[in-house]
Amino acid sequence: MTQSLAVASREDAKLATADVTIHKVNVSYGSNHVLKDVDLQIRAGEFFAFLGPSGCGKTTLLRLIAGFNVATSGEVRIGGKDVSDLPPWKRDVGMVFQSYALWPHMTVAENVAFGLEERRMPRAEINTRVATALGMVGLSHLAARRPSQLSGGQQQRVAVARTIAIHPKVLLLDEPLSNLDAQMRVQVRRELRDLQQRLGITTIFVTHDQEEANTICDRIAVMKDGVVQQVGAPMDVYEHPVNLFVASFLGTANIIEGKVVQDGGRRVFEMGGALRLPVPEGAVLPPGARLVFRPQHASLAAPDSASPALKGVVKHREFLGATVRYEVEVGTSSVVVDAPFQTGASLYSAGDAVGLTLPLSSIHWLAD
Repeated sequence: MTQSLAVASREDAKLATADVTIHKVNVSYGSNHVLKDVDLQIRAGEFFAFLGPSGCGKTTLLRLIAGFNVATSGEVRIGGKDVSDLPPWKRDVGMVFQSYALWPHMTVAENVAFGLEERRMPRAEINTRVATALGMVGLSHLAARRPSQLSGGQQQRVAVARTIAIHPKVLLLDEPLSNLDAQMRVQVRRELRDLQQRLGITTIFVTHDQEEANTICDRIAVMKDGVVQQVGAPMDVYEHPVNLFVASFLGTANIIEGKVVQDGGRRVFEMGGALRLPVPEGAVLPPGARLVFRPQHASLAAPDSASPALKGVVKHREFLGATVRYEVEVGTSSVVVDAPFQTGASLYSAGDAVGLTLPLSSIHWLAD
């Protein structure tokens, strides 16, 4: 097995880095409004992700920072300098494309050297930078090979080496793991995180995969239809989503429709029939709010146990190894409950009546 990024033998020097500011950026192509008033501040040395479904504008935003797209309005600043009108090669950024974009007729070393030669650097410095970059990604021993002789993970490392060889202040990654199999993605994303921390370089990562963003990024911006929905650390966004889209996109969420009614001087959330859940005192519910909770925040018990929040019937059970996932019919809604699996513990079966306990601290009242 080739040496990984994480175990490169040398101590890597920190690269110069910079913060990135995106201020009131709009991008339109005719009547298609792709980015809408995007405001973001990405800190120097931060690993940041643009996360969202296909067509949300995340790659357009990344290419805008790189200089391959032009904003209709707004500005992009790198290290405090407005670069909105500068071409890509004057922005001090490096981009790793989804396809890696390696020259098939060149060796690994020649691919890494390409950007340096375009900058007309002295040969001695080119050789030094190529050797250093390949050492960083653990590919020094493959310098003479061609891309066709490499695995997908190795090609991805060559693309990273080629980019960091030019010493950019910002590293841009456009879904660089999408061409790798599941096992290789896990390995390489850890290596990318390790390399980013060793170099200290500001890194912006585009992905539609929430697991990738959650595991390697300091903060994420969740995007939908060209609009940034929420920005924060992955755990904070997961635990405190601001709307239904963020809750459902970032992990599994139970979303139950209903309406708020008065019941003897207190507010309750009515979910159809006799199913009612008290609304916590002082809770602010936006118009059209729905009850939202994560599968692991609910627990199951016998329906006659002490004060279950809700009652339902088990419709389906899945064994997932560490957890058992239940699908429970609650009134007219179907909810998912994850319970830790314990050897010898009794399990509920399809058709069993159950009670659901919901800690009020884990409930969200969210709208679109």
